[in-house]
Amino acid sequence: MPTILLVDDDALTAMGSADLIEDLGHVVLTAHSGREALAIVAERADLDLVVTDQSMPGMTGVELARELATERPGLPVILATGYGAAPDGETLPTLPKPYDQAQLSAAIDRALGR
Repeated sequence: MPTILLVDDDALTAMGSADLIEDLGHVVLTAHSGREALAIVAERADLDLVVTDQSMPGMTGVELARELATERPGLPVILATGYGAAPDGETLPTLPKPYDQAQLSAAIDRALGR
């Protein structure tokens, strides 16, 4: 059962998304900032995927993904964004917000190579 780190600064959104991920049968950890996510990644070797919001104060989802590419190469990242696409020049897989469980499940399966 994959372990997924969910990163969103909005507590209500994070709680709802975590419930969706758990309902899909995955283990979910939650962080409310990019810095908190980096601390969790540094402590946990068992992470299979990161799903992060793009628009967060202090560190955007893209900035987090860049840090993760250095600290944990190969760890897949999905960028959840209400803007429809990743910022120019970014090739991260995106998940349009708001999303439902079927969209989230499909994005997770693609990111995990299923």
